[in-house]
Amino acid sequence: MTDQNSQFFAILTAVGKAKQANADALGVPWTFAQMGVGDANNTEPMPSEQQTKLINERRRAPLNQLKVDPNNPNIIIAEQVIPESVGGWWIREIGLYDTAGDLVAVANCAPSFKPLLSQGSGRTQVVRMNLIVSNTANVELKIDPSIVLATRSYVDAKVLEEIYKLDSKQSVRVATTGNIALTGLQSIDGVVLVVGDRVLVKNQTLAKDNGLYTAATGAWVRTEDTDSSAKVTSALLVSVEQGLALADTRWQLVTDGVIVLGSTALTFQDVTASFARLLSPRFMGNPTAPTPGQFDNSKAIATTEFVRGASGSYRGFTDLAAPSTLTAAAIGTLVTTVGTYTVTLPPADVGPAGSAIHFRNPSTGVVSIVCAGSDQICFSGGHRRSIDLLPDSTLELVSNGDAGWWPSGSAQFQYSNVLCSTPPQFDSTKTLATTEFVRRALGSRSGYIDYQAASGIIPVADAGKYIGFNRGAAQSYALPDANTLPLGTSFYLEAVGGDVSLSAPNSKFAGPAAQVVSPLYVLRNGTACEFIVISNIAQSDPSFSYRVVGGVGKALVARNGYERMPNGLIRMWGSGIAGGHPDQCAFGRGVVRSVYNAFPVAFPNELFGIVCTHYSAGVVAVSVVTTGETLNGFNAAATLSNDWQIHWQAIGR
Repeated sequence: MTDQNSQFFAILTAVGKAKQANADALGVPWTFAQMGVGDANNTEPMPSEQQTKLINERRRAPLNQLKVDPNNPNIIIAEQVIPESVGGWWIREIGLYDTAGDLVAVANCAPSFKPLLSQGSGRTQVVRMNLIVSNTANVELKIDPSIVLATRSYVDAKVLEEIYKLDSKQSVRVATTGNIALTGLQSIDGVVLVVGDRVLVKNQTLAKDNGLYTAATGAWVRTEDTDSSAKVTSALLVSVEQGLALADTRWQLVTDGVIVLGSTALTFQDVTASFARLLSPRFMGNPTAPTPGQFDNSKAIATTEFVRGASGSYRGFTDLAAPSTLTAAAIGTLVTTVGTYTVTLPPADVGPAGSAIHFRNPSTGVVSIVCAGSDQICFSGGHRRSIDLLPDSTLELVSNGDAGWWPSGSAQFQYSNVLCSTPPQFDSTKTLATTEFVRRALGSRSGYIDYQAASGIIPVADAGKYIGFNRGAAQSYALPDANTLPLGTSFYLEAVGGDVSLSAPNSKFAGPAAQVVSPLYVLRNGTACEFIVISNIAQSDPSFSYRVVGGVGKALVARNGYERMPNGLIRMWGSGIAGGHPDQCAFGRGVVRSVYNAFPVAFPNELFGIVCTHYSAGVVAVSVVTTGETLNGFNAAATLSNDWQIHWQAIGR
């Protein structure tokens, strides 16, 4: 009785072993032809090498399939299909016969009843025997397709086998662009592979390794449709789906002749590389095409209509005589205005960057062009929400594609740098000069600045200004290096409340108001001078220096007054009294009486000398002497018996 302990197996009969040995020794093909099934007279048969027939054979018919097991090259698979019209008995034993009719293999199997269709339960039954042989190469795998039935799996496998032999292969996900390791998941042509992806490998150092592979975490194997020489033939075609460089390309195997997979070098060629694409044929005659959208910026065909709208010729003409709000339709047109009113622009982002609207005002009115929303008209000096279109002016506004319009034309002059921006301080080009630039460059000073720190540096930006030093005490400052400034650059300096010590890197001071040629200059308290950059070439010196010229000192212009010179010299003058006495009327007598005369201001440093003369009609031979001179004044005495008026002058510093 069959149970879980029953054993089922197939063996070669003695005749079968002998024939296999003969085939192995002589290389004579050995062909299996038929398979028989029987019920063993309802016993439990045990296969025996000595059997020459089945115990009770019920049916013998040609094989439906005979092949080598793809997973084990030493196993032969023999298969027979029993149709539903045959049966009415049990199947317990199986026999394999060769073309000579000899039983060469026998097997037992688990009992299986094969019903007849007339019994109300018909079925097609497949009987398969797996037979181990020493050398499958000497077994001729041959069946007669005209007399056998095929299982669905056989048909599916056979169909795939034939499909795989076709030149047109299933597409691959990516194709290689260089030599790769045929193992592991990796990124190819910008695509990260996953298990099962089909890959066209075409750039291997060893071209024999080229072909179609299935990606895996371990070693890659060739795809099922290219894993044998029969499936890889010249003119094989495959399409590539993805990749940064090779997406949507099609590749052909251009290796000619017989191909032995794994030995023959395989070369693939992109058959689309030199062909015109289907969507880009060569046009003949006078073809037409749809005009792309107004702001199209792609590789679509440009018609003449599109070109005229996008190039120098205006796309259209708009005539305005009343307040209006423009739309995208105005882009590329010429807008003319007549009258005085407001025109609102379309949003700057209504079209791509570079979209332009052109305006012309041939009337005497002023039209205000106003931005939509938060858009602005952009100038280098700032942004505006509107711009006036003056009579006979023109204006072009070009969108930046976002929220701004860039203006050009005569209308923008009223806001642009051309008329509103003062050129750089030392500009000497054909740029228009503003009144600010002219005032700074000519006699009028460009401004006034007050320095009160004890020391510091005078920047180049203060050139042309009137500079006052108002600390009320001595100060020390440095002018810019004269060699870095244009010739003629001027600084006008005044010392108020104290002397100012001046220096300048790599420069000297000279000129009429300078004491000596020196790298230092002291601007005395109460004086002002102009310092002008000049060249020293006359002195065979390639450097520049400051020439100290002009200027005045503080002065009091009155009967009793004074004047400060830029070089520090102070001159004072005035009227006063000289004391008289009878005892000092003759020369040689001592001074009995003198009168003190104060200077209008004190000499800050030193009194050099005083000269006095009397004045009065009819008086002669009168001498005036001074005594007790100080920085604040002096005493005067006359050779008269009484006091007398005098004029005096004093020099000091």
